[in-house]
Amino acid sequence: MSGIEIISLVIFVITYTGIIFTRLPWVNIDRPSAAFFGAVAMLLLGVVSFEESVQAIDFNTIYLLLGMMILISALQIDGFFSFIAAKTLKYSHSRNRLLQLIVFITGVSSAFLVNDAVVLLFTPVIITICRRIKLDPIPYLVAEILASNAGSVMTMTGNPQNMLIGMNSGLSYGEFLLRLAPVALLSLLIIILIVRLVWRSHFRDNTPINTQVDDFSYSIKAMRFSVPVFLLVVVAFFFGKLLGLSIPVIALAGGALVLLTGKHRPSEIIRNVDWVLLLFFASLFVVVYGVEHTGVLSALMPAERLSPDISGLLVVHLSSLFMSQIVSNVPFTMLMLPVMKQSADPILWLGLASASTLAGNATIMGAMANLIVIESAERFGVKITFKRFLLPGLLVTFCSFVISFLVLILQV
Repeated sequence: MSGIEIISLVIFVITYTGIIFTRLPWVNIDRPSAAFFGAVAMLLLGVVSFEESVQAIDFNTIYLLLGMMILISALQIDGFFSFIAAKTLKYSHSRNRLLQLIVFITGVSSAFLVNDAVVLLFTPVIITICRRIKLDPIPYLVAEILASNAGSVMTMTGNPQNMLIGMNSGLSYGEFLLRLAPVALLSLLIIILIVRLVWRSHFRDNTPINTQVDDFSYSIKAMRFSVPVFLLVVVAFFFGKLLGLSIPVIALAGGALVLLTGKHRPSEIIRNVDWVLLLFFASLFVVVYGVEHTGVLSALMPAERLSPDISGLLVVHLSSLFMSQIVSNVPFTMLMLPVMKQSADPILWLGLASASTLAGNATIMGAMANLIVIESAERFGVKITFKRFLLPGLLVTFCSFVISFLVLILQV
């Protein structure tokens, strides 16, 4: 192994160690700063040139994330999520009905609004609903986590890893949705059954719940621009090729339109964009390019094992399940991109999208959405422990993996 290969491997190991542990002794580090350190180290130590680092960043994914974040920020400020909360509560006449609504509303919203943003906005809403009607919020928060991951499988805008896969696989938005919707919808049904099973004493109580809660203020008039623009963007995703527009351009156009037409100051909407996540993505692109460019990645992860059949899908599912618990599903997916590009088969791309996302449900550390809910809930005094999440998480992951594998095998 040459000197430059050793350097790139050391930087890669240090970067992913920071991503895994997020807190190291004597070092002020978290996931974004670990990735940023890795990218800068690749530049300083000559593994990649400045020009190569710019080329390494997948701006299709960055632009898609940016456009979606602007749209979500506008919807949030306009009260769209308070509107959903109010309607959810209005039709929740029992604990079982509330669970069903939370699972399907979270799941479907996550498919089109990026699951990390959905859970960030829905978690305080769910806690408020449960406290007002005097229910334990934990079963519903666990259901929210599981549903946000499962529902986001459905589309390439459902979560960051699907965006990465969508931008690199060549699959259309419609094909992606058509082929993975059965996995997502069946998984949502499984989540309801398993949450009811794990907390069976809670859901055995059929006492009607009080739906007269007016904590959620919203104005339909305030949403008269942002909601139509969002719906227009979703429709345009399906017809992008006919329009001669790529998915990132459609998302950016929607973001620009909502900034121009909304009643709020554009700076207020832009301020809510998760710039840290964009930095995290851009930095990881450079780190992964560094180990790929030197040939270290192909030595560590040979693509020959990935064939577009049962064995290839099994490798993708099992490696996703294992690695997503260690580094989380977004860094794992980014690491797999160069390997997947060599295989270049749609069924393997779909397998990676499905498996890496569903694997996020196994443990608290499996996906960013999980950590967002845990941290948001703690601010409201609600603690979801690793142990309490583990049983429903593992049961849902096992069942949804079986569903994913069988659905995709039928498409080979």
